[in-house]
Amino acid sequence: MRVIFMGTPAFSVPVLDALVAAGHEIACVYCQPPRPAGRGKQERPSPVHQRALELDLPVRTPTNLRDPDAQAAFRAVNADVAVVVAYGLILPRAILEAPAHGCLNIHASLLPRWRGAAPIHRAILAGDAQTGVCIMQMEAGLDTGPVVLRAAVDIGPEETTAELHDRLSALGAGLIVDALSQINELVPEPQPDDGVTYADKIEKAEARVDWHRRAQDVDRLIRGLSPFPGAWTLDGETRIKLLASRLAEGEAPAGTVLTDPLRVACGEGAVELLRLQRAGKGVQDAEDFLRGWPMPAGKQL
Repeated sequence: MRVIFMGTPAFSVPVLDALVAAGHEIACVYCQPPRPAGRGKQERPSPVHQRALELDLPVRTPTNLRDPDAQAAFRAVNADVAVVVAYGLILPRAILEAPAHGCLNIHASLLPRWRGAAPIHRAILAGDAQTGVCIMQMEAGLDTGPVVLRAAVDIGPEETTAELHDRLSALGAGLIVDALSQINELVPEPQPDDGVTYADKIEKAEARVDWHRRAQDVDRLIRGLSPFPGAWTLDGETRIKLLASRLAEGEAPAGTVLTDPLRVACGEGAVELLRLQRAGKGVQDAEDFLRGWPMPAGKQL
């Protein structure tokens, strides 16, 4: 098929690769404009932009798609379908209706649960046992369109957002290839009204660990915010990011270090910290971290 691909972050790259490998003609790639990044604040193309250049595909980076000229340029591509995955811009009706088969969105949740910006993070934060990927026919509402294909996966008890992100990206890549291979036979299924939840954007203010909460909640926070923005705590005046954890045994006042090698008491139960990072340092496993930053039993976080 003749495809317009619309995506921006690393999550979208395996999807673009899968479409190319399946033999589809990628007529054009749309992604968000390069942003300042790094210490020098030099403009850096997004992961999709960079991959498209490597594949010698034409790239467009409009700041919005409400402009009539931008919409005319989109229509002029004469695409059979647009595949949208974590693009980051609102698509006006003129864009949604331009391709012959409309716009298919790859969404990383089991709709209608977790519509919105951060479905992977929110699934882990909420303690969901399952999540998945839906291929959705896009319409004007926020992730409200009918679903044409879906696939579910279990969330592992120690899985982080980064790990689940990679699994769902690969799942979505395979699912969209399946969808395009049977596009004329797909039967859109309207989303039910029951079970709608919204995955609000993750705010940095959510990231500080409150050790008075249950161990289950602290563990979900650490895994759900890993790697970004990263849950954190203070050891004295030193901020420490907590990037992987699991539930553990132990009782003590909330925030007390129990060791073995690094357990911390919560308001109820305890968590074992598996990967940590001090400001300006690399991510380390707990044993390596403790060699450079001792945290003896009884220390209070």
